[in-house]
Amino acid sequence: MNMRFIGIIPARYGSSRFPGKPLATLGGMKMIQRVYRQVSKALDEVVVATDDERIVEAVEEIHGKAVMTSSTHRSGTDRCYEAYKNVGSNADVVINIQGDEPFIDPAQIEALRACFDKPETQIATLVRRFDPARGFDALFDANTPKVVLDNNGRALYFSRSIIPYVRDFKYTEWVNKATFYTHVGIYAYRAEVLAQLVKMDRSPLEIAESLEQLRWLQAGYHIQTAVTDCPTIGIDTPEDLARAEEYLKSIEQ
Repeated sequence: MNMRFIGIIPARYGSSRFPGKPLATLGGMKMIQRVYRQVSKALDEVVVATDDERIVEAVEEIHGKAVMTSSTHRSGTDRCYEAYKNVGSNADVVINIQGDEPFIDPAQIEALRACFDKPETQIATLVRRFDPARGFDALFDANTPKVVLDNNGRALYFSRSIIPYVRDFKYTEWVNKATFYTHVGIYAYRAEVLAQLVKMDRSPLEIAESLEQLRWLQAGYHIQTAVTDCPTIGIDTPEDLARAEEYLKSIEQ
């Protein structure tokens, strides 16, 4: 049986660091429109889940589909589930794509889809091999979560700290002494698993590290990973948007 996939893009208007971010213009196009078009290259069913009518209007300008959701959700995962229910989707798998990833590559979505070729996959996400050339400071950055994997590519743990710890070497040498993976914040969940996840209370590990996926691991769910080498630029601040504008110019030349 062919599995059915839906891409849901949570997009809040309010953001402490960048209010109105989904409607910010990048290369003459609103950011949420750019994300929507990228995701639509890989998925037939795509919906933006938002709490603001202005974002709905922006999506509909490009003949896309958007749905209003509650303004009180704790996370994009909760917003995804409400959107999934509100649109009456019968998809087997929900793919959660962040609304501030305008350069998401369709190949990354395909890699997530392939994780569900394994019938035991409950949740899937992407990871990236850390490039040692970026240096220790980039690896140390707490805003870049790290992840360690088992031999089958399942996530063992995510952390804002550097994992694994490399014993017997000075920490500044670690980047050349082990293979490190960083997390790319895009998820896919079987629909029935997603329904369970949104009912769970925050866990001690999640609270300590402020990483939602630790709630799922601590509860015993498995997270399958796929490795991506595609560059992504998440936009959290106006300064990030300026850098993205420069990047866009460089790839369009």
